[in-house]
Amino acid sequence: MPLSACGNETRAGAGKRDVHWGISALVKTFVSPQTSLGDLDAGSAASLIAASSDVTLIVDARGTIRDTAFQSAELLDDLSESDQWVGRALAATVAPDSRSKVEALLREAATPAEPKWRHINHVTPEGRSVPVLYCGVQIGGDGRIVVFGRDLRAMSALQQRLMNAQQSMERDYSKLRDVEMRYRLLFQLSSEAVLILDPAKGRVLEANAAAQGLFGAGSDDVVGRAMADIFHPDGLPALQGHLAAIRAGARPEDTPARLARGDQPVTVKVSLFRQENATLFLMRISPMPSAVPALPDVKTKLLRAVESAPDGFVVTDHQGVIITANAAFLDMAQLLDENQARGESLDRWVGASGVDLDVLTANLRDRGSVRFFSTTIRGEAGSVAQVEISAVSIRNGGHPSFGYAIRNVGPRLQMETRAARQLPRSVEQLTELIGRVSLKDLVREATEVIERLSIEAALELTNDNRASAAEMLGLSRQSLYVKLRRYGIGDLAAAEPS
Repeated sequence: MPLSACGNETRAGAGKRDVHWGISALVKTFVSPQTSLGDLDAGSAASLIAASSDVTLIVDARGTIRDTAFQSAELLDDLSESDQWVGRALAATVAPDSRSKVEALLREAATPAEPKWRHINHVTPEGRSVPVLYCGVQIGGDGRIVVFGRDLRAMSALQQRLMNAQQSMERDYSKLRDVEMRYRLLFQLSSEAVLILDPAKGRVLEANAAAQGLFGAGSDDVVGRAMADIFHPDGLPALQGHLAAIRAGARPEDTPARLARGDQPVTVKVSLFRQENATLFLMRISPMPSAVPALPDVKTKLLRAVESAPDGFVVTDHQGVIITANAAFLDMAQLLDENQARGESLDRWVGASGVDLDVLTANLRDRGSVRFFSTTIRGEAGSVAQVEISAVSIRNGGHPSFGYAIRNVGPRLQMETRAARQLPRSVEQLTELIGRVSLKDLVREATEVIERLSIEAALELTNDNRASAAEMLGLSRQSLYVKLRRYGIGDLAAAEPS
């Protein structure tokens, strides 16, 4: 059989054949090979055969390798034992699972049948597999076979990468399916009614079982409905405004609304999330309790007393944001109603430096309560009042709340200041001033006390004789009368000299 391309028989003319491994080749044989290649010698034929593939083997009729040629240096390095192949059977150089393919390749090469490319693996001493695509063509009349081989390592590496990528994608898809399954399970088993809305169209994309029960409809009836079909028209504008605020970045808050079905009051809380490059609303709907449990009569009276107390009382969260405040605090802060204070930080009104509230809350977290904390409270109209704060930490589940009792001590301090400025009537009163006035003022007042007591004692010893008292004290009569007038002692109008 003349030498030809593997995968096609040698025929005159041209035609198309499907080569094994899915390779389609246009085959056209030489028209006059005797004329064009008739003088080709053995060396030239060897060069031609060796250049036609990555590895070329010359095998005799018994399947023994007689010669080898490599055009791929990398393949030669991997097949480090290839220099020992000559004289060995071709089947002995391949992996055990490829020996049957070698036998089929040699058998087909010895027949007029069209030879096929076969994937055969060689095994290196390190145990690695080197894939090669072989095809055999018989030449001459002695049964010699030329085996052409193509290096498949690049294709094998590409196939391995493709397989790894497919496995990685399968793992990712499996994780996504698991996450979606858990999401669906939680979504449907939630006792709270949950809707997923399309912000652009304002329609329901998904609804869980609790939402279907709340609306009294099946999933097919809820999905696709507009907000106007779910909520009462009276509260719909406020709810739509809240959705717009959430979309603009506002903090999610509970919003009251009413359902169109039965006019039932509910609380709506909306969150924003993204899915597949789309922004969606997650709306949680909770029915409002029909009635708030009544407090015991004693507790009701206590709350009324706190609300009507002359001292300010404020309750804040753990960050100092006001939850509620009584009327006395609103008067101190010069606010019209509680809505102006609710949601604002207490630091806005308490503390002249802006640090007092931080110190107060730090002590509350450490100790649980604080008494007689002196600071100031600033009114919205610019007034400033001296106050004392007693506070307590209230534990209720997670973060604590803080209660502040605020007493205006400005009038009391003014009275104490005026009293401190008055002249003490005795040594005991003078002692009480220690720590409340400066040493300079204390010495001056002590001197005046001693001077007044000395004058009173002299008048008592002389039976109110001013001349004798002045002589006893070493004063002139004029100086004595000046001091009497200063201290308001005796009847000065009758006794003053002319």
